[in-house]
Amino acid sequence: MIDKGHSILLVEHHMDVVKSADYVIDLGPEAGEHGGSLVVMGTPEEVAKHPKSYTGQALKKYLLA
Repeated sequence: MIDKGHSILLVEHHMDVVKSADYVIDLGPEAGEHGGSLVVMGTPEEVAKHPKSYTGQALKKYLLA
């Protein structure tokens, strides 16, 4: 359990883990060494509603389960 006031930054691609996060930052499909840009950030539910987020589109299936 994380105490209040502390954060953990986790880079994850498994949606079953991402759906449990408090906050998600989607840097888009070109994030890696090519830079990338912020697509959307928010709760998993907020990210899932963003039409241009590939992460959000994949996440929808896991939030409905």
